[in-house]
Amino acid sequence: MKTFRIHQLALALLAVMGIVSGCGSSASGDKKEEGAETVKVGILHSLSGTMAISEVSLKDVVQMAIEEINAKGGVLGKQIEPVIVDPASDWDLFAEKSKELLLDKKVSAVFGCWTSVSRKSVLPVFEENNGLLFYPVQYEGEECSTSVIYTGATPNQQLIPAAEYMMSEEGGGYKKFYLLGTDYVFPRTANKILKAFLLSKGVPKESIIEEYTPFHHQDYQTIVSKVKQFAAGGKACVLSTINGDSNVPFYKEFANQGLSAATCPIMAFSVAEDELRATDTEFLVGHLAAWNYFQSMESAENKKFVDDFRAFCKKNNLPGGDKRVTDDPICWAYTGVYLWAKAAEKAGSFEVSKVRPALYGMEFNSPDGLVKMDTKNHHLAKPVMIGEIKPDGQFDIIWKSTGLVGPEPWSKLTSPDKDCDHVGHGGTYTVARK
Repeated sequence: MKTFRIHQLALALLAVMGIVSGCGSSASGDKKEEGAETVKVGILHSLSGTMAISEVSLKDVVQMAIEEINAKGGVLGKQIEPVIVDPASDWDLFAEKSKELLLDKKVSAVFGCWTSVSRKSVLPVFEENNGLLFYPVQYEGEECSTSVIYTGATPNQQLIPAAEYMMSEEGGGYKKFYLLGTDYVFPRTANKILKAFLLSKGVPKESIIEEYTPFHHQDYQTIVSKVKQFAAGGKACVLSTINGDSNVPFYKEFANQGLSAATCPIMAFSVAEDELRATDTEFLVGHLAAWNYFQSMESAENKKFVDDFRAFCKKNNLPGGDKRVTDDPICWAYTGVYLWAKAAEKAGSFEVSKVRPALYGMEFNSPDGLVKMDTKNHHLAKPVMIGEIKPDGQFDIIWKSTGLVGPEPWSKLTSPDKDCDHVGHGGTYTVARK
């Protein structure tokens, strides 16, 4: 039987391997040289600490994408050389490590971060030093940085469709919503947007509860008791923005107190197949998640992606080997590397000022199918899906949007006067009133 303790130990060992690997990679050339045979890119993910449960796999898949591209000849005739660093789930250390990558290692692009607080920590470093960060995780929006390519979802590509689904007849027609999250930027801003949406749809204030716990919170007995009381009258659900390893005790306590998907479903925004590897899924069957990609998608491109990732993990003796799974952030971390490589080829240069505009409007056949970079705001248009957790830790896709959903970095619910346009307006601008 899988246990979280065993998974943590495996991640700790991998963290050590990753640090060693990173030191080895960077030692080959601390200064960018003219005519070098390689081009350096940074990998900035937590390989230890509370977020390692999610971020280690992103480091792995970025390395896989680099290996694939190198096997095909690299980019602009150069092999890609990864420089791996471990910010260890320490937000201040993210800024320090990003400086190391940009100023010391002189990487051409960085693939990294998971939490919004880590992304916020590195933003000034990237903007002051003309860096380019490919950020692979869904986030709260309300940001428009010239130095970030956001391959994860905006609120209108995850949060709002999920809430609409729960309120619909198909989704159960729920009328009471418990907004539960980890206490930092993404959950608080996400819940501000969700709350504005629910109120706009006529949900009374007293039918919306909002609560937060710290990172790595483990004792959910009191909170689940309150959820149970809230759900006693029926038609109640949880919209969860809990991040990291706190999800394991939360779901267990939920089941311990007799709650289930039938009595009070949890719609999660930060739980995917990779997190489910770390717990016993018998507690989670029937609960939901909203993403833009699931491993269970049926397509030749996705089957190849899943098989290739398992083969890569087995070949490199990574924990889990050929039993590893893919998920939404893994898909977008992988896609980000290919978008950068394709843009560099198109630009004929690794210079950020040339790669950035080459990305605008770019299409890419990802494991999720064809996706398209927006022509002005650094985000991807992509499909939206809702999945139901199955006993094997996979998701049964029970709802999917019609076609691609365009990104809205600034929510029309909470920031109707703002939009993001790096081409015509240089970033965030005020929308003229009609």
